[in-house]
Amino acid sequence: MKMSKMLMPTLREVPADAEITSHQLMLRAGMIKKMASGVYNQLPMGIRVFKKIENIIREELEKKGCQEILCSGLIPAELWKESGRWDVMGAEMMRLKDRNARDFCLGPTHEEVFTDIIRQEITSYKQLPLNLYQIQVKYRDERRPRFGVMRTKTFTMKDAYSFDTDEAGLDKSYNDMYDAYTNIFARCQLNNSPVQADSGAIGGSTSAEFMVKSEVGEDEVVFCSSCDYAANMEKAESVNSVVEKEEMMELTEINTPGVHTIEALEKFFNLPANKFAKTLVYEADGKTVVVVVRGDREVNETKVANAVGEVIEFELAREEVVNAVTGACVGFAGPIGLKADYVFIDKEVADQNNLVIGANKDEYHIQNANYGRDFEGTVGDFRNVTVGDKCTKCGNALEIARGVEVGHIFKLGTKYSEAMGATYIDKDGKSKPIIMGCYGIGVERTAAAVIEQHHDENGIVWPLSIAPYQLVVVPVNIKKAEHMEAAEKIYADLQAMGVEVLLDDRDERAGVKFKDAELIGIPMRITVGKDIVDGKVEFKLRDAQDKEVITLEEIKTRVEAEFTKHNVKLG
Repeated sequence: MKMSKMLMPTLREVPADAEITSHQLMLRAGMIKKMASGVYNQLPMGIRVFKKIENIIREELEKKGCQEILCSGLIPAELWKESGRWDVMGAEMMRLKDRNARDFCLGPTHEEVFTDIIRQEITSYKQLPLNLYQIQVKYRDERRPRFGVMRTKTFTMKDAYSFDTDEAGLDKSYNDMYDAYTNIFARCQLNNSPVQADSGAIGGSTSAEFMVKSEVGEDEVVFCSSCDYAANMEKAESVNSVVEKEEMMELTEINTPGVHTIEALEKFFNLPANKFAKTLVYEADGKTVVVVVRGDREVNETKVANAVGEVIEFELAREEVVNAVTGACVGFAGPIGLKADYVFIDKEVADQNNLVIGANKDEYHIQNANYGRDFEGTVGDFRNVTVGDKCTKCGNALEIARGVEVGHIFKLGTKYSEAMGATYIDKDGKSKPIIMGCYGIGVERTAAAVIEQHHDENGIVWPLSIAPYQLVVVPVNIKKAEHMEAAEKIYADLQAMGVEVLLDDRDERAGVKFKDAELIGIPMRITVGKDIVDGKVEFKLRDAQDKEVITLEEIKTRVEAEFTKHNVKLG
């Protein structure tokens, strides 16, 4: 492609509203252009990268026997009502009515649609297993779009769905997709870690996220310093901290005027935070939920919401609700004598004696409270992991890092097939629900994650496998016939080899051309300058400091060597 004919609106300055490196560089490199909050148009440089990621996904999935289809992005409400998710998806779902007042949505995900296809076409165990996928635009009305293409209202996603007759088949499908994802991200040169994850609104028993460590990541990832344990914060667990058991002491009510926080209580009682239990009140779809965790812990709201069940709205209770549940104002809540629909007690609280709690009475706390004797509730893991907690797998210290999710795989089981009547006849002539899995990758998000890992002060440093173009030929002076003639010849020869090559034939200074080539991240650059009179050109890799002077005859071998080195096919 000749750059004089391209739409390539590169920017020298960093856009004011671009918060993170990938967002800044996608805009500066002319890959995307903002149309509205969370809505971006894809420009030529961007779409070439996205299509390459899509093709890598296709190649790896087809190695696993997956078949590509394409479903409508416009979905009738009836399918979502069958699965029970029409209301569960909440405000993120973009809903609309047609001229006949029939309800539709713009698909945020496609479990129901794939299940509907399968229930119409599959009748016998002989037709299973199957794994179908699509690469398609999704729509979600994000409350707070941010970080460029990391969190948007519309995005391209590969979603795949497996259909099996039994759990062993699901395990194989899940593991096949795990392997495929590992290969996909490796080919994109994306350093990532698969972690245990919460299934969220998708549902299912088991899921894993493929997380890229990044300081700008929206998710927290917990991982062990010694073994392979890794989980996102929503799912992560740790060993209960061991506190020496004490003899239960007598309950004592203490006047604590103006003492509302754990920090203030520590000073008042001269005790460490782990000797207190704090009680938080939530509202969940009109129900009241109380959670009790130790004073040095934070509530894991996802674990609590999962314990309640499918919840659409889950948030800290309003002051008047706290008062109705506890009989006291905020700051003095405790687990004794509550009026709540659910009471959840973290395991550490249940295991510890003689805790200080709120008295459910303004300006008072209670000392020496004990689970089982003084208060009850459902015991479980309802806390966030903190740095230094012990790993449940090996007992060593846990660490926490921020991360970006680029892929997510789920074992759905029969959640959708039972709700929607997707069954098959087994060998014994009995009707059984099909067992499903679900597997997603965000295409633009993957590209952004690659940029976060592969950039420098001059711009993007694309891996050869997904670069928009693999090589750029730069004639230093287009007004010199010898420069342009040689550049055109090199350009044509490289194209004949199957190299995706740019010819920078713009009437610009060489410095401007070099800056643009570095900004958009082209992996290889050949400069045609003064040495061309001796049959030589300058060869430079984007991720290298040094330049090489090679002969025209050496170009083919030198370029082929880079393709071999990075295991990328020519043509």
